[in-house]
Amino acid sequence: MNKHIRTEMFQRWREANPHPTTELQFSTPFELLIAVLLSAQATDAGVNKATAKLFPVANTPQAMLDLGLEGIMQYTRTIGLYKTKSKHIIETCKILVQQYGGEIPHTREELEALPGVGRKTANVVLNTAFRQPVMAVDTHIFRVANRTKLAPGKNVREVEDKLMKFIPKEFLLDAHHWLILHGRYTCKAQKPQCGKCLIYDLCEYEGKA
Repeated sequence: MNKHIRTEMFQRWREANPHPTTELQFSTPFELLIAVLLSAQATDAGVNKATAKLFPVANTPQAMLDLGLEGIMQYTRTIGLYKTKSKHIIETCKILVQQYGGEIPHTREELEALPGVGRKTANVVLNTAFRQPVMAVDTHIFRVANRTKLAPGKNVREVEDKLMKFIPKEFLLDAHHWLILHGRYTCKAQKPQCGKCLIYDLCEYEGKA
């Protein structure tokens, strides 16, 4: 796939959705961090239902600490792995209060040092909250990158590195969201909706209908 085709792909996605964003509901970088922590192996809709009740009660690191582990689990118990995730929230909030004055750090290294925060979570926060040109590769993006041949790779990191290299710079800030939405609603895992695909003629997927 050449640069011209990649550029055309993102131009179409931008025309259809000029201002894409995450479907997780948040109003501060801290709320986004907590929502992403909870979203592993869970749907955004499920996380939003939980945080809609949690954030009005506790939406700062100190407020989470004041609520306590048992208090947090009262709001997160509908989410998979909620016990482990709730412990990570408490541990993360302690670090944020003690080391960062309750603020969210702005570097990947500092974010990844927080309990429960891996590279993907860190990249989501950096891109969505702080508007840094990074790429958080989830299962949707991994699938789209390989199916379309936009940036094929054997593992998540390989796909991330290729996307960072191949995506035209003018699209990089929003590329993460366009790719996730395309994978979530069009290029689905089981039944890709090729008939309504914006990039059907550009896609190199051998199984497209």
